[in-house]
Amino acid sequence: MEEPKKIYLDVCALARPFDDVSFIRIRLEAEAVNLILAHVHKRLYKIVFSPVHVREISDIPEDYEREQLLMFLKEYSASVRWNLSQIRARAEELYIKGLGIADAAHVAFAEFARADFITCDDRLIKKCKKLNLDIWVGNPIAFCEKEGLR
Repeated sequence: MEEPKKIYLDVCALARPFDDVSFIRIRLEAEAVNLILAHVHKRLYKIVFSPVHVREISDIPEDYEREQLLMFLKEYSASVRWNLSQIRARAEELYIKGLGIADAAHVAFAEFARADFITCDDRLIKKCKKLNLDIWVGNPIAFCEKEGLR
């Protein structure tokens, strides 16, 4: 049996289903994230979960959202043996190249795990594309299209 593909959703993507879906873009992205998570439930994908997730999710003020995200990650995340010194060095390099601190850390963890990186942050996607990373980077809708998820 083939190993499930690893994916890394940053916190803005993971939390998209909890956002106000009165805007069409947010509704579409929330549906795309739910579709991705349904495939994670089926064990067709594995979510890569990093210490950055824990830090950012712990700052979410809504108890229900925070607890749901932590519970989901605990149940469905892939275990990865992190080389924190290597990841830190890469995150510092990405920061110097223009990514924010948390974004640089997320991308460095995704790269280390060789996971597709999914975010709802257009500016981050644009910056990552300019960096010519060795991983795929895009929004939840583009990921669903790329993977043919239905």
